[in-house]
Amino acid sequence: MFVLNKNIRSKKQEELLNKTPVSNRNQQKKVLILSCGTGGGHNSAAKAIQEDLQDKGIKADFIEYLDIINPKIKDKVNNLYIKTTQKNGKVFKVVYHLGEMYQKTKIKSPVYALNFLNKRRLYRFIKENGYQYIVTTHLFAAQTLTAIKKKYPIKFIAVATDYVCIPFWQETNPDYFIIPSSELEKDFEEKGIAKEKILPYGIPTSKEYRKVYDKKKCREKLDLKESEIYLLILTGSMGFGNVTEMLTKLKEELPKIHYIVACGNNKELLKTVQEQNKTEDSVIALPYTDQISEYMKSSDIILTKPGGLTSTEIATLRKPFIHTMPIPGCENYNADFFSKRNMSIQCNSVKEIADDTKKLINDLNKQEEMIKNQKKYIHRNTCDSISKLIINEINIGG
Repeated sequence: MFVLNKNIRSKKQEELLNKTPVSNRNQQKKVLILSCGTGGGHNSAAKAIQEDLQDKGIKADFIEYLDIINPKIKDKVNNLYIKTTQKNGKVFKVVYHLGEMYQKTKIKSPVYALNFLNKRRLYRFIKENGYQYIVTTHLFAAQTLTAIKKKYPIKFIAVATDYVCIPFWQETNPDYFIIPSSELEKDFEEKGIAKEKILPYGIPTSKEYRKVYDKKKCREKLDLKESEIYLLILTGSMGFGNVTEMLTKLKEELPKIHYIVACGNNKELLKTVQEQNKTEDSVIALPYTDQISEYMKSSDIILTKPGGLTSTEIATLRKPFIHTMPIPGCENYNADFFSKRNMSIQCNSVKEIADDTKKLINDLNKQEEMIKNQKKYIHRNTCDSISKLIINEINIGG
């Protein structure tokens, strides 16, 4: 089997790609893309890959891993994750720290043991549906696929959606491991990922974030005022963080700008923001929406918790932004990665957020510096690179 080195395809790959027209070459190819709904980023990355593969004529199905294994426990697992992130993520911090300690023992984790039990059900699903290649953006599915691979000749790619090698990735054995940046190669190698498997393509984002856009037209579409300054507050799919306190402080420091608060699926947060600002037209309380990319394009400054996918989406749009307090764990690493490369500003308190937002709004040079560094470190061709890799692999495998 050939080894793909970074972004360079082998001569054999090029020959295979050029042998037949794309439309004919891709017919009857089927790819399964697996994720898990513990946070919205994994699913968004998976859907972005699906979108790009379909644009290239590949049959690609996105399915949540637990919908295959046991749909009855899917909501329980997702709700358990949400509970660990509540109250400033104190429980999640402990769990993540335990995971970091456990991986140092080199002993297979209980998480792997649980996912190992699902190998027969997942393999049966793959074979019955005729999938030739599998992609996963979540650890759980990667562990099960690794267990399957020990017995059956399957091929799969793992895609990391955080700017750190999270605990237990080293227990997986994909054919290739897509990581967010070449600057993280050492971290993944030290955690046990084989160097020859690592491809620093980036984190995949939907084409909605990659294509050229007109800010003025986006505002017109959303009925936003062209002349106003808009600050968008993103709270993740679950509406995480002390948003009301942060918004109150921001309004004190910056009373003349407009605020859009994206509450995600958090109906309680939505109601609170609406009630506290019902007499003000400068605050928009936004429920879950499929137009979030349009709101991001329309905004001047974005505040967000440091999710790996969301941070990448913002940087792909080339927007100045501030990282608010993270869910302790991998989000700390995400914020560090961006802030140390001057792609964002990292804040650890409501006061810092208000102070730094005020400075950033008035500092156009700082905004331009952020955008310049986003162009340097965050590439827009991740999905294309992943799709071409999969197409190459399918054709080489027959």
